[in-house]
Amino acid sequence: MPDFDVIVVGAGPAGSCAALTIARTGKSVVLIERGPFPGSKNMYGGVVYPRILDALIPEWWNEMPVQRWVTRRSTMLLTDTQSLSIDFRSDAWGDAPYNGATAFRPDFDNWLANKAVEAGATLVCSTTVTGLITGANGQVIGVHTDRPDGDLTASVVIACDGVNSFLAKERGMYPHTDAAYFTLGVKETITLSKDIIDERFAVRGNQGVDIEILGGTSGVNGGGFIYTNLNSISVGVVLKLPKLAAQSKRPEEIIAGLKSHSAIAPLVEGGTVSEYSAHLIPEAGLKMMPTLLDDGLLVAGDAAAMCLAAGIWLEGVNFAMASGMYAAQAACEAIEKGNTSAKGLSLYKKLLEDTFVLRDHRKLRRAPQLVLSDRVQHMYPALITSIVQGMFQVNNPLPKPGLRKILKDERRRLGIRTIDLAKDAFTGFRSFG
Repeated sequence: MPDFDVIVVGAGPAGSCAALTIARTGKSVVLIERGPFPGSKNMYGGVVYPRILDALIPEWWNEMPVQRWVTRRSTMLLTDTQSLSIDFRSDAWGDAPYNGATAFRPDFDNWLANKAVEAGATLVCSTTVTGLITGANGQVIGVHTDRPDGDLTASVVIACDGVNSFLAKERGMYPHTDAAYFTLGVKETITLSKDIIDERFAVRGNQGVDIEILGGTSGVNGGGFIYTNLNSISVGVVLKLPKLAAQSKRPEEIIAGLKSHSAIAPLVEGGTVSEYSAHLIPEAGLKMMPTLLDDGLLVAGDAAAMCLAAGIWLEGVNFAMASGMYAAQAACEAIEKGNTSAKGLSLYKKLLEDTFVLRDHRKLRRAPQLVLSDRVQHMYPALITSIVQGMFQVNNPLPKPGLRKILKDERRRLGIRTIDLAKDAFTGFRSFG
């Protein structure tokens, strides 16, 4: 008899949702976390889109550790001397069931893991899984850990062990591991009083802001972000690794440059940096996903590269929670039917295919490459901001040039070919249209 029905490796959003779903069926599940507590390895202050929680924790908003409810979203284009923002606000997002919330991962992950414990899951922290145990037929039947006599067996193992999953690699399920498929996310938490944040970002009470930025990354392909917390703001950049290496720039220098921009400096002025962190992000989406299931093994969350870096949408936690829940449902069905082979676990792939998880990844499969391309990163922000400047600028006594002339002149100045513009517009329409 195995020690548990299911072993879940990693107590992030994917792992905790998996453990919670399994525990509620009455099956035995252990959730293994290498940190001293869930979330201890994550220094994240970002946005959680919690629709999956609707199914798992009814009225979750009454207990989830929220910093602010996101009621305002902005997309900002930056050049060295210009900025252009598209700003949207919805009062409806400030009421249940809410659209998104800023949260700190140490708080959020710990809360979610404890919900799994309340449902009957066993949580084991400060424990590192060092490898997989396989049976005579090659099927995964458990894990090795760094504890003395710490091997554990189970009918199914769910790998939620983070980006570039070493468990998936051990099984040969991860084909893409080179730097071109990853970005580096770097973030500072800057302490400011709630009153100052409310005033600078034009919010009140528990309202919050999510700003996504294109440009301002010192010539390194990527983007920036600003999120409001209760008494701090999270400022950071997401940088394409090959470009970062080629330009020999330090991430902290790039953040400093972003904070000094005339559009950003007034927002961070007087703040104190209380935290600095960095982590890898699987940015290539569907293109870099590993094989998602094997005999006795399922892969979910960041371990399965389920993350979107698509410009308009920067999401990962919601995909992690959904994939963890669906992996758990597939594992439970397979155990009940007595078939935990890859074929027996195939419900997992079907659930992903039938829902937003893989549908969104398929729809947006071209978006990461487009958004991180040189033209979108460097040429188009300059083109768009210069067009807007040309429309707003008054050059009396000269007549107003009109939009077509401004577009033609700026496109020529920047060396943007009509065919490239049309090609990128078509790709963007196919992705976002």
